Amino acid sequence: MDIALLIIAFLLMLIGIIGCIVPGLPGTPIAYVGLWIAQATEKIDFSWQFMLIWGIVVVVISILDYIVPAWGTKHYGGTRLGVWGSTIGVFVGLFFGAAGVILGPLVGAILGELMAGKQLNEAIKAGWGSFIGILLGTVLKLIACGLMIVDLIQAIW
Repeated sequence: MDIALLIIAFLLMLIGIIGCIVPGLPGTPIAYVGLWIAQATEKIDFSWQFMLIWGIVVVVISILDYIVPAWGTKHYGGTRLGVWGSTIGVFVGLFFGAAGVILGPLVGAILGELMAGKQLNEAIKAGWGSFIGILLGTVLKLIACGLMIVDLIQAIW
């Protein structure tokens, strides 16, 4: 039974890594569920502090995944309308697959900046900040999932 649970835990962690890139699939929460399933085995005994800390990290990363594109827009000179456009673009982009998740905040930020009266080159700069924010969020999710896998492997050995 332990072997089956560990296989399921590893599969969930691999799905979690895929979910860091594929839109609509919550990568870090899925990987975290994998830790809980591994915890159900006799072999693995993570402390409650360990599980709590990972739970907090997963929640924070999940929240940041929606906030970071707007932050990137603001950091690259975006206005309030650009930030709103980026945020709306994140949600609208979810309906258009992987390209939508990448381009949604970019296009939303550019449109918001144009509505705020910015020139096209300034609007594109703010949109670029949104794109950088998405990349940063993806990297954070991949790092978290990778570290969860490392923790699980170390617990097995």
